Amino acid sequence: MNALNKHINPFETKSGSMRITNRNTIIAVISLLLISGLVIVKAQIIGLALCVGLLAIIGLVYVVFKTPKFGIYLLIILGFFVTGASRYVVAPWGLTIDAMLVLVYVALFFKGFAIQIPWYRAKSSLTVVVTLWMAYVFLQLGNPEVLSREAWFYAMRGVGLYQFLVIPLLFMLFNKQKDLNNFFIIWGVLSVIGTLKGLQQFYFGVDPFEQRWLDQGGAETHVLFGKLRVFSFYSDAGQYGASQGHAGVVFGILALFRKSSLKLRLFFITVALAGLLGMMISGTRGAISVPAIGGFMFLILRKNIKILILGAVLGIGVYVFFAHTTIGQGNAEIRRMRTAFDPNEASLQVRLANQRKLKGYLATRPFGGGLGATGNWGQRFTPQSFLANTATDSWYVMIWADTGVVGLVYYLFMLFFILITGARNVMFKIKDKNLKIQITAITCGMAGIMMASYGNGVFGQMPTGILMYVTMVFMFIAPQLDKKAITAIKK
Repeated sequence: MNALNKHINPFETKSGSMRITNRNTIIAVISLLLISGLVIVKAQIIGLALCVGLLAIIGLVYVVFKTPKFGIYLLIILGFFVTGASRYVVAPWGLTIDAMLVLVYVALFFKGFAIQIPWYRAKSSLTVVVTLWMAYVFLQLGNPEVLSREAWFYAMRGVGLYQFLVIPLLFMLFNKQKDLNNFFIIWGVLSVIGTLKGLQQFYFGVDPFEQRWLDQGGAETHVLFGKLRVFSFYSDAGQYGASQGHAGVVFGILALFRKSSLKLRLFFITVALAGLLGMMISGTRGAISVPAIGGFMFLILRKNIKILILGAVLGIGVYVFFAHTTIGQGNAEIRRMRTAFDPNEASLQVRLANQRKLKGYLATRPFGGGLGATGNWGQRFTPQSFLANTATDSWYVMIWADTGVVGLVYYLFMLFFILITGARNVMFKIKDKNLKIQITAITCGMAGIMMASYGNGVFGQMPTGILMYVTMVFMFIAPQLDKKAITAIKK
């Protein structure tokens, strides 16, 4: 009898379109339409844009509250496009990353009233090391050398905050084999789009909005000897070249060694070739270190002496080609790449001279000059200071100048701890062959990006930043994924 009482007759309930017959719903819809129509009539195009934007935001909030994992996908997509968008519409686009992170956390908070949120999954040594780094970044507010707290706010987001906020979310929401597979698909598609945009700039030139960006100062570093350094929709050519080289390494390894369907393998090959092509047309010399170090790391992880020797011979051959021959000198991309192997190259000497100046300045400042003291933030908030007018030209040199030798030592420890953990899991823990190749690929990619960050401010910028955070988490949870895969095979 109780079962009969609990039974719901579907013919006696309202569902689907019948629900809008509710009087309150009809009133709300009509009111919304009237208000929207009034705004459009009064403000015309701007009003239409506001209404469409508001509807999009409402839809976005609804989707993220319903499926918080969708917010992670959006973070990855935003990482690729957020900087380039500022060339078309002047707005604080960078804050959309912050807004999305807050939205996902709020969605999880409210979802916690209905279901139990697995916060315990974020318990990891990775969470500990990034939290300690964020604590040091926060303590930089008390650095007596800090000249601008506002500069600290803007700088600390890419240096520590995003990493601190994203990694726990990834442990909770983005932690399955399917998530890793989807991540590669999204990354690959976005990288190919980046290459296509780069090819458009390379062959047909920039559009009017990009030209305006060049005219406002971008040309100083992106038009050399009348030749454009391609930047696609990324922040600059350095980020574009390194990011595309990153994709070339990761997807090249997947294409060559992961067992997959023909369709998926063709996708991996396409992304790898597109990535390497994008790296070449960027004109960024430092980007060549991504495939170079990534390839060397791959040889180590394979634990095969013959392959290691073969790779070493190939590496020596590449070095000899660039450093001791003039083959292909007529090609502007090869010619610029070749300068990376010249120890007497003018820009390298300038960098070394700047580092010598910084060494003297920081000798009595173990905690640095304060986060945000260098680079664009220094130029914006403290333009008369010594650090603002001394180019760092390197992610690590920037960390050193802003946070001192104490900050640099801990930051490098953190990165190598993460890299070594990923390498150890690949070499000694993961048994499933496909997962082993996937983690091998992202570990090699991280090694390449770490090296490239010495020549350019790559690591903390988007999209490399968000890609690194995702790969870090999968490098740490790989043993758990492996156990599930092995158990599934045995069943």
